[in-house]
Amino acid sequence: MDRFAARLHGAWEWWSAAIEESQEGRWVRSAVERQVIEDITVATNALHGGRMAPFTEDSWHVRIGRIANWAGVLRLAARAGGWELRPVVGRRPAGPAGMAEVLSGIYAMGEQGEIWMRQLSADGPPPQNEIAEAEAFLTGPGSIDDLELFFCD
Repeated sequence: MDRFAARLHGAWEWWSAAIEESQEGRWVRSAVERQVIEDITVATNALHGGRMAPFTEDSWHVRIGRIANWAGVLRLAARAGGWELRPVVGRRPAGPAGMAEVLSGIYAMGEQGEIWMRQLSADGPPPQNEIAEAEAFLTGPGSIDDLELFFCD
C-alpha cells in the first residue's frame, strides 16, 4: 500500500472506531467534546458553495490549503481538550476509542495536506485522485462534514 493509501486507510479506521464506540453506547461525548466538534465544523467550513468534491474548478493552492487547514484546527482542538494526536498509519486505535481517536483519524488527512503544500512548489501537485480522495474524506455526504450526524448522544 502506498503512503497516501495507508494514511487514508488509517484515517478511516480510526474515525470509524470512535464512531462505532459512540453508536454502541460505549462512548458518550461530554459537553466539551460536543462543543469541540461543533467548533471544528465551523472552523473548517470548506466554502465550497454546496459543490461536491472533487473541487477541480479550484486552484491547487486552494484545494490543498483547504485540506491543510484541518491540521491546524485539529492541533488546536486537541490542545484545548488535552487529547493526544497519534499517528494512524499502520496502527490500530487502542480501545476504547473516543475523542483522541476521532481527532487523530481526521488529523491524518490534514497533515497530508500540509505535506502536499510544502511539496507543491518544488514537486508540483500530488496525483489528482489523491486530492479527490482527501476532499471526499473531509467534505460531502458520509464524510467528516457529516460528523455530528454519526453520534448518538
